[in-house]
Amino acid sequence: MARRAHYSSTTLSDAAGGRRLPSLEVTLAYVRACGGDVEEWEQRWRSVAVELSTAATPADSPISEGAPYVGLRAYGSEDAEWFFGRERLVDDLLHRITQQRLVAVVGPSGSGTSSLLHAGLVPRLTGLVLMSTPGAHPFEECAIRLAALTKNAVASVREDLMSDSGGLHRQVSQLVGSCPAVGDVVIIVDQFDELFTTCQDDHERTRFVAALLNAATADDSRCRVVLGVCADVLPQCVRLPELADALRGAKVAVGPMSPDELRRAISQPAGRARCAVESGLLATLVALAHNQSGALPWLSQALLETWRRRKGNTLTLAAFEASGGFDAALANTAEAVFTALDQQRQNAARYVFQRLTAPGEEAQDVACAVKVRELHDDPAVADVVGLFIRARLLVRGTNYLELAHEALVHVWPRLRAWLGQDREGRRLHRELSDATALWERHDRDRSALLRGTRLALLRAWADRTWYPNTAERAFLDASVAAEKRDHDTRRRMTLRQRRLVVSVVLVFLMAISIMAYPCTTAAHSPRSTTLADAGSHWLQVATPGSTPRRALDK
Repeated sequence: MARRAHYSSTTLSDAAGGRRLPSLEVTLAYVRACGGDVEEWEQRWRSVAVELSTAATPADSPISEGAPYVGLRAYGSEDAEWFFGRERLVDDLLHRITQQRLVAVVGPSGSGTSSLLHAGLVPRLTGLVLMSTPGAHPFEECAIRLAALTKNAVASVREDLMSDSGGLHRQVSQLVGSCPAVGDVVIIVDQFDELFTTCQDDHERTRFVAALLNAATADDSRCRVVLGVCADVLPQCVRLPELADALRGAKVAVGPMSPDELRRAISQPAGRARCAVESGLLATLVALAHNQSGALPWLSQALLETWRRRKGNTLTLAAFEASGGFDAALANTAEAVFTALDQQRQNAARYVFQRLTAPGEEAQDVACAVKVRELHDDPAVADVVGLFIRARLLVRGTNYLELAHEALVHVWPRLRAWLGQDREGRRLHRELSDATALWERHDRDRSALLRGTRLALLRAWADRTWYPNTAERAFLDASVAAEKRDHDTRRRMTLRQRRLVVSVVLVFLMAISIMAYPCTTAAHSPRSTTLADAGSHWLQVATPGSTPRRALDK
């Protein structure tokens, strides 16, 4: 058995003993050696790992105090001592701030933009920092933060900010005037995308942007503005001409961490907490998080759970696997968010997650990104997407939406059940989406519409579900109308052809009749000739003065 599994007999004995959960690698090696179903046992292992993680120490227990990792939440200024891996980017951002008065830090959700600003940038700044988020009423939020620094009433500060585009510039100038030694004030507007997603007042949005730009670009400006922008709202930002001009050349991109940056983000917080990270665990985590959109929060959550289960002062691969790793964190969080939804939003959640997967080879489902405009325009869908983005389970880019980690497809039991129930329906929906996109790319050209069996299959599926969005319904309606027009055209052509054939046959028959008439006349010609000859003879033998009767009597 040990030779077939390539593990020692002691390791295999411990795995079979049932005293603790063996690693996934040992489990699968044992199964292969016994000739078992590897895929089935892998799913069993993952389910058990999730259950063990659920029954583990809760996140708010005292054992979490002093943890060097923050889990799913963003790093705050108070967590700066544990924030590693982004040192080069922080240096670059500080340099840009000294060179220009407005900088936009841009990254997809889950890339750590907020953590970079709070735990990376703010602790390195030496002057006054005004940190705010726009929320539904950006002037109100800004007034609250300013009033805390100026000691003025919030109402009066808000009134001054909203009076004209120079209000923020005046407030900052007064603040600096009262504390001349502080230098320039740095205004950080984190989650700037809330200005377009949460704020519903277009007029207030435009005025707030104008106030920020005026404060940063005035000739006697005493502030520098840093915007934390989620990449998916950049198209909305550039629709405001003044903001588009200001952002040109002002963006600092937050991309995925390199393997070296990931190693520092994993090992250095543990080192500061006087712990070590096992080399096998370090290599596993780097491999799991590298080039994965939105993986950083899950990396931090997995590390937090591993730290709770550490062996002495060492974070081990066994502890990571016993916690369920990324799998347990993903599955537990997804299930918790889903079960908190009402029935309508649960249906919308099922729709969203099915759209974000595609059937792969050998019936294996894979994660796939979809364009945001391909999603259904039902408000419940938008609500669900927002909830799962905030839960770090979905990542929204500039024009697309995708799973935060592909492992969610395999580790969330509910999602696996959904995907196994209607594979043909998902395939048809993907075909409809692709056909609709092609139709729209060609300016809704009639030649891109569907006909025949494909259209019949898609119509039958669409009639059974609410999943097709407005564009897909329009595409189906246009295809049906085009097919009907084609059918009517073919029917009219057939009728014309039939009429033409009938006309040709009639003409042909008439021609035959005309041609047959002389032949009929010729058929009666012998009798006519005899009578003519007899008449001629009678005239010839008749003597002058004789009567026909006499002639005949001869």
